[in-house]
Amino acid sequence: MYDVAVIGCGIIGAATAFSLSMYQLNVVVLERENDVALGATRANSAIIHAGYDPEPGTKMARLNVRGCEMAQALCAQLDVPYLNNGSLVLAFSEEEMATVRELYARGEANGVPGQRILTGDEVRAMEPYVSNEVVGALYAPSAGIVNPWEYAIAMAEVAVQNSVEVRLNAGVTAIARIPGGYRITAGDQTVDARYVVNCAGVDSAVMHEMVAPKAFTIYPVRGDYYLMDKCESVRARRVLFQCPSALGKGVLVSPTVHGNLIVGPDAVACEDGHRVNTTAEGLAYVKKAAARSVPSIDYRSAIRNFAGMRANSDQKDFVIGMAAENFLDLAGIKSPGLSSAPAIGEEAVKLLSENGLALTPKANPVTTRKCVRFKSLSEDEKREAVRRNPLYGRVICRCETITEGEIVDAIHSPIPPCSLDGVKRRAGSGMGRCQGGFCGPRVLEILARERKLDPTEILKDRAGSWILACETKEEAKRV
Repeated sequence: MYDVAVIGCGIIGAATAFSLSMYQLNVVVLERENDVALGATRANSAIIHAGYDPEPGTKMARLNVRGCEMAQALCAQLDVPYLNNGSLVLAFSEEEMATVRELYARGEANGVPGQRILTGDEVRAMEPYVSNEVVGALYAPSAGIVNPWEYAIAMAEVAVQNSVEVRLNAGVTAIARIPGGYRITAGDQTVDARYVVNCAGVDSAVMHEMVAPKAFTIYPVRGDYYLMDKCESVRARRVLFQCPSALGKGVLVSPTVHGNLIVGPDAVACEDGHRVNTTAEGLAYVKKAAARSVPSIDYRSAIRNFAGMRANSDQKDFVIGMAAENFLDLAGIKSPGLSSAPAIGEEAVKLLSENGLALTPKANPVTTRKCVRFKSLSEDEKREAVRRNPLYGRVICRCETITEGEIVDAIHSPIPPCSLDGVKRRAGSGMGRCQGGFCGPRVLEILARERKLDPTEILKDRAGSWILACETKEEAKRV
């Protein structure tokens, strides 16, 4: 019997596994997809929020500010791209300035450091491309941007190195009480655990209701985004929000840690929280709304459109607490969930301990991670890297200067990818202007070679997304 079973390995499940892995515990993580970080974690705005938006006194407020405080040091420790560039909430009228002042007051109550209210001229001095219609803004210097999926992958990888077991393709279909804990059915396998932590995102209400009466409802909300080429990154140095509404924080314009510009999202309620696709209507709305903040964005430089899914709930706060004996909900983790994740992981360990889980710290747990990012090395470091491993001298992804050595490192990482997008999320190949048009076939060959698979077995992303059906020439002979 495991000490703890964690259901779901998005950013919340990964942060929980990471925190638990520092103790002498037998932990298993059950993930329904063929890779970690495949839900809301891989498609979002990538913002580390400062913490002025949540209502004071809520779990959301406390964990957001704590998570933001942790982010910079944790990302350095785990070698995850992060930039503390601050955020601005733009106001376009005196009525919206009242909202800005309200957010400032919330931020003060929540303990957000260094925030200031700016005039329109002060905003434009900081952000030259911002609309002339802006009359003021809330500036929060503690906000930042991060690589969200790598944040989750890094925490999950360290957890694995600390003996946490991650089982992929293990969607949970039943949870039953047994003496001393729970029996979890995940596909054709069963797992027994003394404690269960529900980090199932859009499925978290389903998991909850397997062990306890209905207490909350998840309402999946889809959001469309534009990803712009690096030439458009000059349009915003900081995260540019509009004043929030009942639907959320609104359409933002922000740089990314990869040097691009991201624009979005809209907010559309969906019935199926696993079906994520963009719509022409959603993208048109995003484009029109973003023009209010930065009118000069050139959408001819868009290199990708994508959509993300948020696990919104009917509760105003995060759903964090014991739902039944030894069963912990970490549910309804909508924005600022990414920002709050490491603090939620800490909170989970604290709550489990208060409910009887014995915690003995490990003597020497793994706490750091290091990746080779060839293009960021000095010339001397590049020469040394190639001397150690000639594969670092062969560039596969020309847009992002990602080498074969980095791709092979990703394939042999603690949680090995089985798809092109899995390699992309770890190594960065295919992230550039051509979106894998040139490097995709070579990455497929390398992945097949290193995993000792037939090329027709390689996936684009999720289960069933095969790229190749057969060898074309052989098929032509048969026809």
